[in-house]
Parts: sequence; C-alpha cells; structure tokens
Amino acid sequence: MTYENSLEFARQLDEKDPLRSYRDQFHIPQKNGQDCIYFTGNSLGLQPKTTRNYINEELDGWSTLGVEGHFHSNSRPWFHYHKFSKESLARLVGALPSEVVSMNNLTSNLHLMMVSFYRPEGKRYKIMMESGAFPSDQYAVESQIKFHGYPYEDALIEIAPREGEHTLRTEDILQAIEEHSHELALVLFGGVQYFTGQLFDIRAITTAANNAGALAGFDLAHAIGNVPLDLHNDEVDFAVWCSYKYLNSGPGGVSGIFVHEKHGNNDKIPRFAGWWGHNEEERFKMEKGFMPMRGADGWQLSNVNVLASAAHLASLEIFDKAGIVTLREKSNQLTGYLQFLLGSLPENRLEIITPAMAEERGCQLSLLIHEHGREVFNLLTERGVVADWREPHIPGKGGIIRVAPVPLYNTFAEVYRFYEILKAGLE
Repeated sequence: MTYENSLEFARQLDEKDPLRSYRDQFHIPQKNGQDCIYFTGNSLGLQPKTTRNYINEELDGWSTLGVEGHFHSNSRPWFHYHKFSKESLARLVGALPSEVVSMNNLTSNLHLMMVSFYRPEGKRYKIMMESGAFPSDQYAVESQIKFHGYPYEDALIEIAPREGEHTLRTEDILQAIEEHSHELALVLFGGVQYFTGQLFDIRAITTAANNAGALAGFDLAHAIGNVPLDLHNDEVDFAVWCSYKYLNSGPGGVSGIFVHEKHGNNDKIPRFAGWWGHNEEERFKMEKGFMPMRGADGWQLSNVNVLASAAHLASLEIFDKAGIVTLREKSNQLTGYLQFLLGSLPENRLEIITPAMAEERGCQLSLLIHEHGREVFNLLTERGVVADWREPHIPGKGGIIRVAPVPLYNTFAEVYRFYEILKAGLE
C-alpha cells in the first residue's frame, strides 16, 4: 500500500476498512469529553460491550440456581465451562481443541508447565531465553532453576541482541541453540517480545530446540490475538498466555495453556495435579489415585473461575466473527501507516526499535525518544493519548514509548492524530 501523510487519506482508509464496525462494540475511555487515542491494548485491552451481559448471565444463574448452576445453568453449565472457549482458542493459536484449555493465570501456568517440561538431568540442565524477557518469566525461570538445585548464573543462557542493535536475529538464536545443544533442557521464548515488539520465528526456534534434544516453550502474552499462530504444526511443546491484553478479557483475566498432543496424551508425564485435571467421569467419586484427563485438560487444578471466564467468552466471540487473519491484515496496515508517518520526524529525536518488516513484529511500535522522553510522554497523556512508558534498558539512553494500534478498535485517523501530537511534542 502507498501511504499519504494527510488526515484525509487516513479517513479514506477508515471508510474502506472492513472491520470499522467493530470499534462500536467496545467501550472507549474518555478524556475531556472526547474518545482517548487508546494505544495500550498490548497492556490491557478494552472492554467489549457484551462483557456485562455475559457476566450478568452467570450472576443470574448463581442467584436463581445456586449450586445447581454447575449442571443446570440456562446458559453454560459451570461444570463444563472450560470447554466453551476451546474452539475459539484453538483457532487463535493454531491447535487442536484438546491441546488448549483456559485456566489460572499466566505465571502460575508457566510454573505448572515447567514442572512437566523442565526436567534437568545430567549435563542437560540449562534453560535458554531472550535477554530482557518479561520480569515475571525471568523470576519463574530463576526460581525453577534454584528449586532443582542448580546455580542460577550457570544454568541460565540469555541471548542478547548484537552490539548496537535492539532486536535479536533469528540466525543468532539458532546458532546459540546449536552451540549449547549438549546442555540444553529447555528453550523458552516469548512469542512477541514485550519491550521491542519483535515477533520471534516460533517454528524455527522450536525445530532447532527439538533437534538439539531440548523442549521448546513460549509465553504468548503479547502474541495471542495479535498475530496468527500455528502451534500444533510448528510442533511447539507447550505455551502459556494471558487474556487481558489483546484478548480483551479484563484485568487479571483467565490465562490459558497449550500442550501438544504428543505430550497431552501421555499420562506418564510428571505434573502437579488437581481434581479438575482428574478424569471427569470419576471426579466426584472422591477416590485416591490421580488419573489425568487427556490433552491439556489434564493440567487443570481447580474448578473454573466462571465470572472471569464469562468475560473471556465475550471477547472470544468477537474474535470468532472478525477472524485473526483479517485482523492481522488491518494490523499490518495500521502499524505500517504509523511507521510511515513517524519516518518523517527527525531521526535525532526518535528511533523505532521494533523491526521494520511487518512479518517480524506484531501491532506494536516501540519508540525510543532520545531526549526529554518523559516530558513527551506526559504531553501525549495530556492530549488524550493512552500509551505506555518504559524506562530504557540502557541508562541515559532516553526512554521508550510503546504504542499499539489494535485492529479491533483503533482507526487510521487515530494513528494520524497521534502522529500530529507526537510531532508537536518533539518540537
């Protein structure tokens, strides 16, 4: 697409947008009586207008049926609630329905997955991950390594960008996996790097890890609902995600896991067990002896958080209708247009540290403001932009403003307005 630097052009793109009606399905925050430019869907997605109805249905069932709602709810019986999101999640991550389940929160699920898939033994005890991974992932990995009795600094291999670069090269990741193939137990990466917005090559990393004799897992917090995924065919061993970012399922919303069927159908894999992961046909016999459900369901611990899961279903219904491929097409156009506009700003004031190629990023652009970054961010906030400020990884090197024009509810006109406000702030 050939872009033009004008508000009129942006409005023309909005008129042609096949997804333009979806914005009306969300509550848009206001500032001074006007819609905010909400570019923080990578941190907390907006609330669908149907969310309240979904939750109220379960509140009504609770008030009228009490405990009988587990089996006789007029909408969705609570006993099977985790099953109602399976088809939607499978489409979003490219999986079989049996390979996914919504449950718990992200870091809890990461720990549960590492119990099963980080099994250090002999010389093969190390974990590889990207340098600067999201802190919660770093803490989980650190504690798992120490739990198994290994020195943290020795058992962790971190892959950092080359000198003077902000993102990782796929060839460097694959080379590092090969170099450490004799000692790797697990390769754990994000799907989309939270700080830079880089989309990792999940298939290549998984193939390299498996060829090296290691397992491959991914944190998809910034990838699910953002980019199309193909976890089953990519042979990913496991993945975890949250639902409150691009999936718009509410603050602290229910998380989810993927376990490839080659593992999910193996009841000999060690795991931390709970009764909701036990064979549901035998669950209420209350007998000793854990018999895991087949597939990802066998990693469940407790019964479903119904109210949070209701909000999750409200958003997943929207994704089912819009389609992740169509969303990705608009996402590339929105982010590409923003990249085009920002290219006209002085290079000595602003640098985009997110990959320039659309296939190497999600809908986020991370902007390195070389001077007075915090002041620029504050001006954006004053003028109705909801973005995200991050301190730089290198002290004294400005600061990062993360912006994410989300295809479900953001517009090309908003992208242009953001550009004008940022331009004024830099000047």
